[in-house]
Amino acid sequence: MDTFNRERNFRGFITGLSVGVLISALAVGGFCVARNFYLLLRMQNEQASADAQEEESVVNADTMQKMKTIEEVIANYYYGEETSSGELQDGIYKGMVKALGDPYSEYFTKDELEETLNSNQGISYGIGAAISLNKEMDTAMINSVIEDTPAEAAGLRAGDIIYKVDGEETFGMSLSQVVGRVKGKENTTVHLTIYREGEADLLEMDIVRGKLIEAETVQSGMLEETNQIGYLRITEFDTITVDQFNEAMAELNASGMKALILDLRSNPGGDLTAVVDVARRLLPEGLVVYTEDKAGKRKEYTCDGEHEIQIPVAVLVNEYSASASEILSGAIKDYNKGTLIGTTTYGKGIVQRINRLEDGTAVKLTVSAYFTPLGNNIHGIGIEPDIELEFDYEAYEKDGTDNQVEKAIEILEGKIS
Repeated sequence: MDTFNRERNFRGFITGLSVGVLISALAVGGFCVARNFYLLLRMQNEQASADAQEEESVVNADTMQKMKTIEEVIANYYYGEETSSGELQDGIYKGMVKALGDPYSEYFTKDELEETLNSNQGISYGIGAAISLNKEMDTAMINSVIEDTPAEAAGLRAGDIIYKVDGEETFGMSLSQVVGRVKGKENTTVHLTIYREGEADLLEMDIVRGKLIEAETVQSGMLEETNQIGYLRITEFDTITVDQFNEAMAELNASGMKALILDLRSNPGGDLTAVVDVARRLLPEGLVVYTEDKAGKRKEYTCDGEHEIQIPVAVLVNEYSASASEILSGAIKDYNKGTLIGTTTYGKGIVQRINRLEDGTAVKLTVSAYFTPLGNNIHGIGIEPDIELEFDYEAYEKDGTDNQVEKAIEILEGKIS
């Protein structure tokens, strides 16, 4: 145990005919002149419109010429390791998306797209550690470490800041770029320079990459010396999470669980569909979450309430609980289905979508904001717990005491009938 729409005579007739022909000729001639004038105006307007669109577009004659000039300057003067035309092109595409100023939007090369899709499925080709973004330092950190993997053997811990990968500083890199550097072929070595709070010096680690690993995103078990309290931790929401969650809940229920601690601490989020499916195993009938795009179009995700949990629940959250984990904890709080314990969550209330391009690359863009069942958008704000309680690192380091879990046990013991 441990996812859219006439004249009466001939002469008169001839005269009338002649006049009619003249009038008709004048009319037709006038029509042709007017028509040609109209066509000319339309062509001019269309050309003006095209010119205006070209001026408004990023891709126009001026920018194409400037890129060519920069390419020539690089070719003539750059003193450094040679860069291929493909790498320069990727740099252009990445720069366009980076100009949005949105840390969650980025351009993916073919390899980066494959790595991203694999990570969403709970698959790791690297060291056996989940990597997320540290909000305060705006850089990558170790979010969780999988048991019996190279990361665990090397001594990596959740919360470790990845300062360098193979001697290259990670500041300014996107999360995908850091992950792409940490991952690699089996049995190759990656060197990580780690900043760990409380350590006087940076930690240097050589880690041999392991084989394909399917992440265990759910850990669970009954807590000893309690009145049948179950513990279930979700480290992230991937496509495999739903089945793992259902199996864990089945085993806990079979063990006579009378209350549940749901641990979402340091859960960076993940797949929207997966978290909604998990929520449907806990919540009453109604909204789980809804999204709104730039046009105001609303999409609702609902629950039928058939699997509403009927026992007391405590939810553990912290400042690294983000995105999908905030969807779940926010819904639980709105429906008063559990007590939130810990610290205010990360505050990521926006949704990204991967838009595949014809050449096998992709652009991930923020496409909508999400709202809790009561209409709260927590982006940049986070979700405040019902009971504010900082994690006691000293006690945990000393003897393994988890003061937030202990508080959850205390709350649940008082609610078990």
